[in-house]
Amino acid sequence: MEESVLCQWTVIRSIFAIVQWWCFNVAVIIMNKWIFQKLDFKFPLTVSCVHFICSAIGAYLAIKVLKLKQLIVVEPADRWRRIFPMSFVFCVNIVLGNVSLRYIPVSFMQTIKSFTPATTVILQWLVWRKNFDWRIWTSLIPIVGGILLTSVTELSFNMFGFCAALFGCLATSTKTILAESLLHGYKFDSINTVFYMAPFATMILALPALLFEGAGVVEWLYTFPSVVPSMFIIFGSGVLAFCLNFSIFYVIHSTTAVTFNVAGNLKVAVAVTCSWLIFRNPISAMNALGCGVTLVGCTFYGYVRHILSQQPQEIPPKNKSEFVPLVNEKVEDKDND
Repeated sequence: MEESVLCQWTVIRSIFAIVQWWCFNVAVIIMNKWIFQKLDFKFPLTVSCVHFICSAIGAYLAIKVLKLKQLIVVEPADRWRRIFPMSFVFCVNIVLGNVSLRYIPVSFMQTIKSFTPATTVILQWLVWRKNFDWRIWTSLIPIVGGILLTSVTELSFNMFGFCAALFGCLATSTKTILAESLLHGYKFDSINTVFYMAPFATMILALPALLFEGAGVVEWLYTFPSVVPSMFIIFGSGVLAFCLNFSIFYVIHSTTAVTFNVAGNLKVAVAVTCSWLIFRNPISAMNALGCGVTLVGCTFYGYVRHILSQQPQEIPPKNKSEFVPLVNEKVEDKDND
């Protein structure tokens, strides 16, 4: 009886964790798109900087004040040698996500972001000379095919937004790969990651945001009719961005790797549906098919990776193929935008 109750509670906790993760993720994406499209606040660097400031404050409160997580102590030298490079890539990742949201629909942007598994494998193969099992390469075929179909049939295609989203995938993959080496020895969770990286990211982004968007932001403040409510929305999106990182920590510890992968792909479908209901961006049948093929491919990739990770691992010779990518079993691109 006790085992049955415990099993039911585990299922309920997993469902709750997934739903709250979906809610925060979709809310951040929709609010960012709303800021760029409805509030006419077309300053992605400034929006990203606001998010980093809110995340830095939120992580400090969660760890130092509320004691919700124990602080992982990092040596001062490692903060610059290890954390700073990660923060730079983290910053580029978030900025490119926001830039793409300004120019292309959420549905298209989210589909392109699903290309990340392919860019991760390709980068490791080209740059780090890693070899993978043929099943990994096979699982990438529907992802690449779905992206191509979606791009060709996208009715609101914008080359600049497309490139920003695509390079955002490369930044996400680079961040994931670098984490394996730069953060070796530190068991970071999402909150500690934000605690150390958000201040660096704010420092990196503050000057470019001021130089390239400062004058435009000042003009917007003087000309936009509803500044105060709009500022609440902008800073509210920053608060939600931090909450998203916290929700990622909760869902990772409440679900299995396979469930996490499937839920992550369904999250994209939920975000695409919600954005279409709100912004009514045109989506053709072939475009929707391309998005679906991409999500099925991502799910298949996650399944293949999980199956291969369950096989007995032996230390291979230098030139022997490696079976799984050097990414964690449950990695979420904390690219919350």
